Amino acid sequence: MEPLTWTGSIAFLNPLLLIALGAMALSIMVWMLASIVLPETPSVVNPDGTLSSGSGVQTFIQNALRYSFFASVAISVAYIVLGILLGTSAGIIGAISQQFLPVWLSLIIVYAMSIAFKRKLGLYGKLFDSPIGMIGFGLVMFWVFTGIFGALDLIVTHDPLDQISGMKNKVPGTPLPSSEEGAYSWYLLGGDNLARDVFSRMVKGAWIVVQIAPLATLFAFMVGITLGLPAGYYGGRLDTFISFLANLILAFPVILLFYLLVTPEIVATGVPNYMATVLFIFPILFLGVLLNSRFYTRPSFRTPLLIGVLGVALWFYLSLISTGGYIIDTDSYRIWGLPTYLDLFDIPAGILVVFVSVVFVNSPTVFRIVRGLALDIKTRDYVAAAQTRGEGPWYIMLWEILPNARGPLIVDFCLRIGYTTILLGTLGFFGLGLPPESPDWGSTINEGRKLLSVYLHPALPPALALLSLVLGLNLLADGLREESLKD
Repeated sequence: MEPLTWTGSIAFLNPLLLIALGAMALSIMVWMLASIVLPETPSVVNPDGTLSSGSGVQTFIQNALRYSFFASVAISVAYIVLGILLGTSAGIIGAISQQFLPVWLSLIIVYAMSIAFKRKLGLYGKLFDSPIGMIGFGLVMFWVFTGIFGALDLIVTHDPLDQISGMKNKVPGTPLPSSEEGAYSWYLLGGDNLARDVFSRMVKGAWIVVQIAPLATLFAFMVGITLGLPAGYYGGRLDTFISFLANLILAFPVILLFYLLVTPEIVATGVPNYMATVLFIFPILFLGVLLNSRFYTRPSFRTPLLIGVLGVALWFYLSLISTGGYIIDTDSYRIWGLPTYLDLFDIPAGILVVFVSVVFVNSPTVFRIVRGLALDIKTRDYVAAAQTRGEGPWYIMLWEILPNARGPLIVDFCLRIGYTTILLGTLGFFGLGLPPESPDWGSTINEGRKLLSVYLHPALPPALALLSLVLGLNLLADGLREESLKD
């Protein structure tokens, strides 16, 4: 079987893409130079009411940049479409495009429905009025769908832990030995130093990020909001005490604190398990206070709702913190045996440790942001009006202050997921937290860098994946910031 080239039968698109990218790069450089050299000119009002630059040179440069960008995007889309239609005859790009078909279809459906109903979707719908936000959202959802479908084995071509003889450090597109019957015929992105498929490990690594980063950030926000709102609203000794604890944690360098929490010696003491029992109770408190404050005047509806929601939340809480049938299970201690029917799932020890560490490290920063917003918003007239109506403090905090702080919090949430992704990559790179054979991007980059001067392909795909996801989160945050400021 012949090895695959990168573009195969669609190689005729290569010169077109080079021309488009070259034109875009040249336009960017000329635009930057023109912004320095050319004087600023006043904008001109067009007959249709829009504004345009008064300088013909600047308008020409902007048009060149716009058209070259659209040409590059159109050619890239042509690679994907032709790759899906032609498959392996379109080379490695075609084969990868075909493997990602569930992701492309999911993105098309999400974008079509979001654009069709964007006027009814609040801030999320307004995101599709921002080109930057749309690009960022697309990059983020690409990796989210990749992680989900990769976990369902709809994208991966091989088991990420399988080692195939003769495929050690093989270049992208290398066919498998003829003895490997029934397996996918190529290593699309080559093999690593242990003869494992780099493409499959990259896809599986996305699932680890999707599992940990958003959920851990969400838990950190629930902890920060639950503590930050009363600290900012009440002030006084409560604010002083909680702020002191937050500052005490923030006094440690973040990376050092993160490393300490995931070292094997600390894990063996059971400290992460004890931290999980405390930190994971905050989402239950948040839900309970949220629902109680909202439906306080309707006890006949509130009471059964609280019983149902908090019962399910407590069930998940016990399943999250239990290991091996025990609430706390370490080498030295076993506390509170849990019936099997209550233990819905067991989280791998490495993922639980990293998850708890992310929540613990991020919570103080979220607390300070929420506290600052609460200090500012509680002086507004609508808060005074709610107090005059006789609303309770928690109702005011959760239904008056928190909704009006959503803009900065949503933006920070997106950025914090990016920071968490980088932290996960850093931990994996240094071999901390997750198992050594884990296909997470940090571990894969670390293994690939050992032979980086000879073989680029084992380290480059996960590095680009990490870069694109964090870039997408930053662009998404920029788009949300633009639209939230328009409210």
